[in-house]
Amino acid sequence: LDLGCGWGPVSLALAFASPKADVWAVDVNERALDLTRANAKSNGCEHIHAASPEQVPADLAFDAIWSNPPIRIGKDALHDLLMTWLPRLNPAGAAYLVVQKNLGADSLIPWLATALGDDYEVSKYHSAKGYRVIEVLRNK
Repeated sequence: LDLGCGWGPVSLALAFASPKADVWAVDVNERALDLTRANAKSNGCEHIHAASPEQVPADLAFDAIWSNPPIRIGKDALHDLLMTWLPRLNPAGAAYLVVQKNLGADSLIPWLATALGDDYEVSKYHSAKGYRVIEVLRNK
Protein backbone atom coordinates (compact mmCIF):
# COMPACT_ATOMS: atom_id res chain seq x y z
CA LEU A 1 0.00 0.00 0.00
CA ASP A 2 1.24 3.45 -0.96
CA LEU A 3 -0.82 5.65 1.37
CA GLY A 4 -1.10 9.20 0.01
CA CYS A 5 0.36 8.17 -3.34
CA GLY A 6 0.43 11.57 -5.06
CA TRP A 7 1.50 11.03 -8.67
CA GLY A 8 2.74 7.51 -7.84
CA PRO A 9 6.54 7.45 -7.48
CA VAL A 10 6.47 5.11 -4.49
CA SER A 11 3.84 2.91 -6.14
CA LEU A 12 6.03 2.61 -9.24
CA ALA A 13 9.11 1.79 -7.16
CA LEU A 14 7.18 -0.90 -5.28
CA ALA A 15 5.79 -2.33 -8.53
CA PHE A 16 9.24 -2.49 -10.11
CA ALA A 17 10.76 -4.04 -6.95
CA SER A 18 8.01 -6.68 -6.69
CA PRO A 19 6.62 -7.28 -10.19
CA LYS A 20 4.18 -10.00 -9.04
CA ALA A 21 2.72 -8.01 -6.15
CA ASP A 22 -0.54 -6.08 -6.27
CA VAL A 23 0.26 -2.49 -5.30
CA TRP A 24 -2.55 -0.31 -3.98
CA ALA A 25 -2.01 3.43 -4.46
CA VAL A 26 -4.42 5.38 -2.26
CA ASP A 27 -5.11 9.10 -2.25
CA VAL A 28 -8.08 11.38 -1.62
CA ASN A 29 -7.12 13.60 -4.55
CA GLU A 30 -8.63 12.43 -7.86
CA ARG A 31 -6.00 14.29 -9.91
CA ALA A 32 -3.27 12.41 -8.03
CA LEU A 33 -5.02 9.11 -8.74
CA ASP A 34 -5.34 9.98 -12.45
CA LEU A 35 -1.61 10.76 -12.58
CA THR A 36 -0.77 7.51 -10.79
CA ARG A 37 -2.92 5.54 -13.25
CA ALA A 38 -1.29 7.25 -16.24
CA ASN A 39 2.22 6.71 -14.86
CA ALA A 40 1.48 3.06 -14.07
CA LYS A 41 0.13 2.50 -17.58
CA SER A 42 3.05 4.23 -19.31
CA ASN A 43 5.48 2.10 -17.29
CA GLY A 44 3.66 -1.19 -17.93
CA CYS A 45 2.62 -1.67 -14.31
CA GLU A 46 -0.87 -3.16 -14.64
CA HIS A 47 -0.77 -4.42 -11.06
CA ILE A 48 -0.97 -0.91 -9.54
CA HIS A 49 -4.50 -0.20 -8.32
CA ALA A 50 -5.00 3.57 -7.87
CA ALA A 51 -8.02 4.10 -5.64
CA SER A 52 -9.69 6.42 -3.19
CA PRO A 53 -9.79 5.07 0.39
CA GLU A 54 -13.42 3.96 0.07
CA GLN A 55 -12.61 1.96 -3.09
CA VAL A 56 -10.17 -0.32 -1.26
CA PRO A 57 -11.92 -3.56 -0.21
CA ALA A 58 -12.56 -3.42 3.54
CA ASP A 59 -11.16 -6.91 4.09
CA LEU A 60 -7.89 -6.25 2.23
CA ALA A 61 -4.75 -6.41 4.37
CA PHE A 62 -1.21 -5.49 3.37
CA ASP A 63 2.27 -6.95 3.74
CA ALA A 64 3.80 -3.48 3.53
CA ILE A 65 2.63 0.11 3.83
CA TRP A 66 4.70 3.07 2.64
CA SER A 67 3.66 6.64 3.30
CA ASN A 68 4.74 10.23 3.52
CA PRO A 69 1.63 10.98 5.58
CA PRO A 70 -0.12 14.34 5.25
CA ILE A 71 1.00 15.78 8.59
CA ARG A 72 -0.54 19.19 7.88
CA ILE A 73 -4.11 17.81 7.93
CA GLY A 74 -3.95 18.15 11.72
CA LYS A 75 -3.13 15.81 14.55
CA ASP A 76 -6.60 14.29 15.00
CA ALA A 77 -7.09 13.65 11.26
CA LEU A 78 -3.56 12.23 11.00
CA HIS A 79 -4.13 9.91 13.95
CA ASP A 80 -7.44 8.75 12.42
CA LEU A 81 -5.74 8.12 9.08
CA LEU A 82 -2.91 6.10 10.60
CA MET A 83 -5.22 4.10 12.86
CA THR A 84 -7.42 3.28 9.87
CA TRP A 85 -4.60 1.85 7.76
CA LEU A 86 -1.82 0.56 10.04
CA PRO A 87 -4.04 -2.09 11.68
CA ARG A 88 -4.52 -3.50 8.16
CA LEU A 89 -0.93 -4.78 8.15
CA ASN A 90 -0.72 -8.55 7.86
CA PRO A 91 1.06 -10.40 10.67
CA ALA A 92 4.83 -9.89 10.16
CA GLY A 93 4.00 -6.88 7.93
CA ALA A 94 5.91 -3.61 8.01
CA ALA A 95 5.06 0.04 7.48
CA TYR A 96 7.47 2.89 6.77
CA LEU A 97 6.39 6.47 7.36
CA VAL A 98 8.52 9.45 6.30
CA VAL A 99 7.92 12.44 8.57
CA GLN A 100 9.81 15.70 9.05
CA LYS A 101 11.40 15.99 12.47
CA ASN A 102 10.10 19.55 12.92
CA LEU A 103 6.56 18.38 12.08
CA GLY A 104 6.41 15.97 15.00
CA ALA A 105 8.14 12.77 13.87
CA ASP A 106 9.72 12.12 17.26
CA SER A 107 6.45 12.52 19.18
CA LEU A 108 4.59 10.38 16.65
CA ILE A 109 6.72 7.32 17.49
CA PRO A 110 5.59 6.88 21.12
CA TRP A 111 2.02 7.83 20.20
CA LEU A 112 1.90 5.08 17.56
CA ALA A 113 3.44 2.56 19.95
CA THR A 114 0.75 3.28 22.55
CA ALA A 115 -2.15 3.52 20.09
CA LEU A 116 -1.25 0.32 18.22
CA GLY A 117 -0.51 -1.72 21.32
CA ASP A 118 1.55 -4.82 22.04
CA ASP A 119 1.03 -6.45 18.63
CA TYR A 120 3.28 -3.81 17.03
CA GLU A 121 6.81 -2.51 17.38
CA VAL A 122 7.41 1.14 16.49
CA SER A 123 10.83 2.71 16.14
CA LYS A 124 12.93 5.24 14.29
CA TYR A 125 14.33 3.30 11.34
CA HIS A 126 16.47 6.06 9.82
CA SER A 127 17.10 9.78 10.07
CA ALA A 128 18.57 12.20 7.52
CA LYS A 129 18.33 15.88 6.59
CA GLY A 130 15.57 16.68 9.07
CA TYR A 131 13.42 13.65 8.20
CA ARG A 132 12.67 10.48 10.12
CA VAL A 133 11.64 7.14 8.71
CA ILE A 134 9.37 5.51 11.26
CA GLU A 135 9.12 1.72 11.09
CA VAL A 136 6.01 -0.07 12.29
CA LEU A 137 6.29 -3.87 12.53
CA ARG A 138 3.31 -6.08 13.20
CA ASN A 139 4.22 -9.09 15.26
CA LYS A 140 3.23 -12.56 14.12
